[in-house]
Parts: sequence; C-alpha cells; structure tokens
Amino acid sequence: MEVINKIGRRKTSVARVYMTPGKGEISVNNRSLEVYFPFDLHQIVVKQPLALVGVDGNYDIKINVDGGGIKGQAEAARMAISRALCEFDEEHRGALKKEGFLTRDPRMVERKKPGRRKARRKFQFSKR
Repeated sequence: MEVINKIGRRKTSVARVYMTPGKGEISVNNRSLEVYFPFDLHQIVVKQPLALVGVDGNYDIKINVDGGGIKGQAEAARMAISRALCEFDEEHRGALKKEGFLTRDPRMVERKKPGRRKARRKFQFSKR
C-alpha cells in the first residue's frame, strides 16, 4: 500500500500529511477531525481539496500539525492534502492550482522593532 507523505505550511503552522487509499478517515494528531477542529469552518477548509477534485472518502489521511493557531493549522493541512492529491494524480493539479490551494501564503506576523511599542506603532510623541 502506497503512503504519500507531504508537508504544508501557513503562518507558523506546519502540517505533515500521510495519505493512503482507504475509506475516508481523517485523523489529526491521533484524534478525529471533528474532535481536533470543533468548528465546521475549519473542517470544511481541511476537506476543500478533496471535495474540489471529487475524491472525498477515497483516502485515509493522518495529519500531524504543529505550531500556530487553529486557523493556520487548518490551512496548512489543506495545502499538504492538496500536494498529496497532486502526487496521486497529476490531473488534479490544474483545479487545485486555480483555487490557490498549492500556493504558500507568505503572510506572517511582523516582528516587533526596538524603540517601538509594536511592529509599527510608535510611542506617543510629546512636543512639549
């Protein structure tokens, strides 16, 4: 049985996906998808690439996520699943690329600079 191993990133989150042909079971950090991502929106984000190419329920997916927040983790998982689908069938690539699931979102939190209150916010200026 072939296991596809891919990685996806978003903000500071990293998702490692292990995908095998199966019954459509998705587990995240050894918990079911519904337990790890209790909000429907995040579950939908993770399943988007499967629904887009019409293979929902054809693959067993084991996801290990680390770092960042819950939304970043869901989007990192989406990217990793998209990459794994391209590995299984190269014909999925066009649809996934058009939807933007294969593009790494580079937006990160800007670091705090010295002499400032936040990344760009300066201290209140007093003329006198």
